[in-house]
Amino acid sequence: MQKRLLFNSQSLDITIDRLCQQLIENHDTFEGSVILGMQPRGIFLADRIGQKLRHLTGRHVPAGRLDTTFFRDDFRRRESPLTPNTTHVPFIIEEKKVVLIDDVLFTGRTVRAALDAMIAFGRPKKVELLVLVDRKYSRELPIEPFYVGRQVNTILSQRVLVEWKEQGAAEDAIWLIH
Repeated sequence: MQKRLLFNSQSLDITIDRLCQQLIENHDTFEGSVILGMQPRGIFLADRIGQKLRHLTGRHVPAGRLDTTFFRDDFRRRESPLTPNTTHVPFIIEEKKVVLIDDVLFTGRTVRAALDAMIAFGRPKKVELLVLVDRKYSRELPIEPFYVGRQVNTILSQRVLVEWKEQGAAEDAIWLIH
């Protein structure tokens, strides 16, 4: 097994700063905008982006956590059942601009499930996808991110490992594993 470092802690901070600046350019005052972090690992990125936006703009951007377990197309096809995470969306997304946040975009199937799960909270005006790592050439659905930390050319046998301090890692790091 070979590991190649995609992001260390410092480059991850710089990338999150850049993504926040892009969000500010497109959302200005964030009036009518919300953030939804996708469970399980997108919530850590969403929390950091929310904190950084609060620091940069002085405004609180409503944020929630979205679990897609029961909306996945493979939910009943697995040998062992999936364990759901919590969904916490303390607002209605009707007519809101939603920034859907996840750590890695691979096939697009989780994002499709998230779009279905969001409907329980209203019909958004617009949905934008923000990801740290876009695994190119692996999409099964026509889904593309609006905000990207880094695009990585991968093959199916590779995987992306995201290590967050919030999950107990010594340092934040994102690895490409062969």
